[in-house]
Amino acid sequence: MAGAGSIDAFLVALAPAQRATVDRLRALVKASAPGLEERIKWNAPSFAKDDIDRITLGLERDGCIRVVIHRGAKAKDVAGFAFEAPSDLVRWAALDRGVMRFASVAEVASRENEISDLVRRWMEID
Repeated sequence: MAGAGSIDAFLVALAPAQRATVDRLRALVKASAPGLEERIKWNAPSFAKDDIDRITLGLERDGCIRVVIHRGAKAKDVAGFAFEAPSDLVRWAALDRGVMRFASVAEVASRENEISDLVRRWMEID
């Protein structure tokens, strides 16, 4: 895995509850969209397809874990772009940039099927 050392360093620094949540989310992303490159980008684990970051995890000040689904660092044309997701799972910061927040590994587990489906479908778009 590219950047394994950086990922390991990031994980070691986490509090146990955050680590459990991040590990569960990472496993879900990897299982839902095999073949993504995991690396540290923006000081957090990020998953790239064809060297374009598409899913990025982050730590919130309140201890929650943020999952951002996006189409890379640079803005893309959103004309004609559409993506459906449960409104209570994703908050849309832009048409092609959504944010999910999870307070615990239990919350992730309770929405596992929805998260997996969303990740799979997100990685199918350009």
